This record gives sequence, C-alpha cells and structure tokens, in this order.
Amino acid sequence: MATVTTPKKSVAVNPLKQSQPLGAALAFLGLKGMMPLFHGSQGCTAFAKVMLVRHFREAIPLSTTAMTEVSTILGGEDNVEQAILTLVEKSKPAIIGLCTTGLTETRGDDMTGILQTIRKRHPELHDLPIVFVSTPDFKGALQDGFAATVESIVRELPCSGETRPDQITLLVSSAFAPGDVQEIKEIVADFGLTAIAVPDLSLSLDGHLDDSYNTVTSGGTTLAELREIGSSVYTVALGESMRGAAIALESQFGIPYEVFPSLSNLDAIDSFLEGLADLSGVPVPVKYRHQRKQLQDAMLDTHFFFGRKQVSLAMEPDLLWSTVHFLQSMGAEVQAAVTTTKSPLLKDLPINSVTIGDLEDFEQLAAGSDLLIGNSNVAAIARRLQIPLYRLGFPIFDRLGNGQRCTVGYRGVMQLLFDLGNLFLEQEESHVKH
Repeated sequence: MATVTTPKKSVAVNPLKQSQPLGAALAFLGLKGMMPLFHGSQGCTAFAKVMLVRHFREAIPLSTTAMTEVSTILGGEDNVEQAILTLVEKSKPAIIGLCTTGLTETRGDDMTGILQTIRKRHPELHDLPIVFVSTPDFKGALQDGFAATVESIVRELPCSGETRPDQITLLVSSAFAPGDVQEIKEIVADFGLTAIAVPDLSLSLDGHLDDSYNTVTSGGTTLAELREIGSSVYTVALGESMRGAAIALESQFGIPYEVFPSLSNLDAIDSFLEGLADLSGVPVPVKYRHQRKQLQDAMLDTHFFFGRKQVSLAMEPDLLWSTVHFLQSMGAEVQAAVTTTKSPLLKDLPINSVTIGDLEDFEQLAAGSDLLIGNSNVAAIARRLQIPLYRLGFPIFDRLGNGQRCTVGYRGVMQLLFDLGNLFLEQEESHVKH
C-alpha cells in the first residue's frame, strides 16, 4: 500500500502533467475520418498541436473555435456553429470530436444545449456524429481527458446488435503507444478473434506514408466499427482508466468486461493470453510459447543488472502502475514515484509513497537514483543529477520512433529489458573506467 501525497505548494514548478484537452485530442486521433475541435482560444489548440507533432513527427489534424476576448464574454455559440460548418465544408470529417478548454469551462458554456440548437438550425448535420467531452484543463491531466473521451465515444456511437462470438472490444488507455496497440491486435488475431480497438492509434499515428494528403485522420477505428461495438461478446479494458468506459458498455449492452492494468510483465501477459484462450477456445499459439521462453531467458540474462537498483519514475498513473510492477519483477527498487493526477491505482502500488506533483518534486526525490524514467522534460533533470534517463511516456521529442515503440507482450517486454539493462551496463562500465 502506497501513501499518496500532494505537495501544498501554491504554484507548480516545472510542470509534469499535460492537459485534459490534449489527452482528448490524442484519443480522438485514433478514430478514422476524425477532426478534433477545441472550443477555446487559438493558443490552446496551437500548443496541443505542437506537442503532438513533436512527439509523433506526423501531421496532426486539429481545429479550434478561435474564441476571442469579445466572444468569450458574449458566448461561444456562434464560434462553435461556424467552426462545425467550416469543417463540414472544407474537411468533410466522418466524426467531429468537440472538447472544451479552461477558457470555455470557466465561462460555463452549455455545450449540450449549443449542439442541440446548432443541429436544429442545420438539418444537414443530422447524420454527422459530434462527440462532445468536457475537458477542463485547470484540473486533471492527460490521462483523465483521454479516459473521458473514450467513455464519451462508447456512450454515444455504438448501436445494439446481435452478439458476435468472435468479436471483442479493446479499450486502450493513454499508457499504450501505437506500437503497443499493433502488437496487442496481432495477439488477439492469432486467437481467431476480431478486435475493435478504441482508440486505434496503430492505424493513424504509427508513422506511415499515405498515398494522398488528408485533412482529417487517415486511419483508426472507423465509424462503422464503432457502431458495431454493441455486438461484441467481451470488453477488454487495457489500463485502469478504461474501467469507466467498460462499465458504460456493460450498462448499455450487457457486455462483460475485464480490466488489465498492465501488459508489461510476465504474469500480466500470461493472464492476458490465458484469458484470450478461454474466450476463443483456441490454445495459446506455439509462437507465443516460444516468445515466453525467450523472455524468460532475457530475464535471466538481465536480472544481474536490475537487482537492488534504485529507479525513480515520473509519469501518468496507468503507465506508472505497469512500470513499477515491471521493475519490481526484475528486482529493482522504486526510490521515487511522481505522477500527474489522482487514480484508484495509486494507493495499491507496492511502494512506500507516490507524489502527485511536478518535476521540481521529482528532482528533489530522485537524487541518488541509479536510473530515471520519464518523458523528455526529465532530460534536463537527468543532466543536472548526472543520472541516466530512459524516455517513456508523453511527450518524447528528442528521440525518434515513438509511433512504433512497443513495450507490451513478450517481445515488447524483452526489448524493454534489453534497453534498460544496457543503460545499467553502461553505467557500471563507466564506474569501472573511472
């Protein structure tokens, strides 16, 4: 059991967390033909777009209602209406994802009422799905906005239908990169099951060249697939933050679910594959049995370098949970854990304490560690403390390949073992040379 603490500082110094609207945009980008629309000032959208472009190194479709000082005072209904009509005319999205920002949340715009009024005035919008999610960026963090968006998607878009015994729904949290989603989908397919991933970043932000330029997302979960979710036989929620969306599907369609907080250690992967085997009636394929043996050998090869190492972590709660369990399974010890927002997982972490704080807190707590794990904003701290850094989370802007990175499944965990083990090995060799 971990003690969860929140520093009583009057201001955040060197912030760790990203905003809820950014998390919402990231989730929306996993749907095909999507145009995320921020209801707020142009600066809110520009900041989110820069962060996403730097991390993925891809063109990111993102739009804004462009609120000004005057429209903020008088009300944003006209801006929302004009933004939607312009997007329909110029971009022709299959879905529009509308999320609020701190500006419009503070003002208190009645977004549900605004959308109802706009649809009454424009019957041509009747068949256009507009998914609204409330994402105030003065509270919560990226994970909260991402989770709220997935829950809004599964509440508004699926339709009921006859159960398909070979179809499951994957609810994928912000802790999973596009490469992770691709690996998970391949595993599910090898059991003869069809997976509808929500959202599916492996088809939109995996780093591929399209034949033509699109003003909306060119890949991801289609609207037709989203409609069919109500026919799934089971829901697999990947990450604790997806529990709310899984409960929503159970409430609406009676679909049972299971939550897997992590797929980044041996026990968790075993449980996942056993669950798929029970669900499909297909035994675990030979290739995964072989991959498991490879991972076991990798664990034997690397555990000498992990044992008793002090590691400090700065990341979102879902990712923190999986990383802590991965490190402890290898004999490493967590010296400090700093996260961005509240989560039911935190108190159950098998460490002494977790701090909901900023990177100033992290720098103070991490001094003397053998390794730091966090996003690229931790790099400056790593240089000051002269401690190696493994980049994990969002954003990562000083390394390539974030769209393809995979740290789940037997293969992904094996690569993670080698990457971290090599950092420890280099550290030991440098001490010997000195």
